[in-house]
Amino acid sequence: MKGTYSWKWAVLALSVAALVATGCAKKQTVKSEGTQGAAGAASAPSVGEAPVTEAPPPSGQLASTAEAGVAVTEEKPSQFDDVRFDLDKSELTEDGRRTSQAVAGYMKKNPKAKLLIEGHCDERGTAEYNLALGERRATAVMTYLVSLGVPKGALSTVSFGKEKPLDPGHGEGAWAKNRRAHFVLQ
Repeated sequence: MKGTYSWKWAVLALSVAALVATGCAKKQTVKSEGTQGAAGAASAPSVGEAPVTEAPPPSGQLASTAEAGVAVTEEKPSQFDDVRFDLDKSELTEDGRRTSQAVAGYMKKNPKAKLLIEGHCDERGTAEYNLALGERRATAVMTYLVSLGVPKGALSTVSFGKEKPLDPGHGEGAWAKNRRAHFVLQ
């Protein structure tokens, strides 16, 4: 009888140790590929894919206004400007359409190029809401690029929601910088 309790306690202790060692689950991102689903069919984004680890940008590209203890996003630099969005919106502005037109011109001149469109949001709102909003923003840009003649198979989207802010500030200026679609050539 005494040996049975020792065995149960050992199993319980190992289970707790394994749980502590693995830690909490990573936050999910929403990612969809431009080639998923049949033409015209709405494809459901896949959930649970971890973002790709990125190399740090060249020095001097990180925001110098980082607060103590706040990590500034180190994202892959892009030769294209970001598309900016209004608060809680995923519709392209006139500036966003001009930026997208420049990207479409490059993609049509370079038919082998692949482009990832990252959707980002500011820090306000829940993680789930911002992941969905980031996906809508990236998809809106992708849809516009396709309407300009860019092959859908050359495009993919991912939403980082509010998880990768460009500016770690907590005011309207920082929030406006973080509401964006960012282009990464692959």
